[in-house]
Amino acid sequence: MVKNKHDLVVLVVDGVVQARDLTRALLAYMGVDWVFTVGVGHEARKFLNRSGAMIDLIVCDWRIPRMSGPELLIEVRNDYSDMESIKTAARHNKTAYIRKPFSPWQFKDKLITVLDKL
Repeated sequence: MVKNKHDLVVLVVDGVVQARDLTRALLAYMGVDWVFTVGVGHEARKFLNRSGAMIDLIVCDWRIPRMSGPELLIEVRNDYSDMESIKTAARHNKTAYIRKPFSPWQFKDKLITVLDKL
């Protein structure tokens, strides 16, 4: 369980470098210290295989190269179904989305909504 935003570890998955950088900057502005970024679904899978237990939140574009966001979500839920955090997420329907383009305020509101569920 995340005690505060400074403890939150986020993985951002987006095929557009500028979108990744903007999301990282928004998260940093909101006080999130630990943000990792990757550009495609298979990179996200590799990252999660190395460090999946430490990730609290995944911010993923719907359309990423070689694997869609929903496909990545399904794989994460299948591959890590034994982890307590995934079980908890599934029980409490902790999937949220926001349509691009979004304003920094919309992103912040959505993040707060998601964090309130943690």
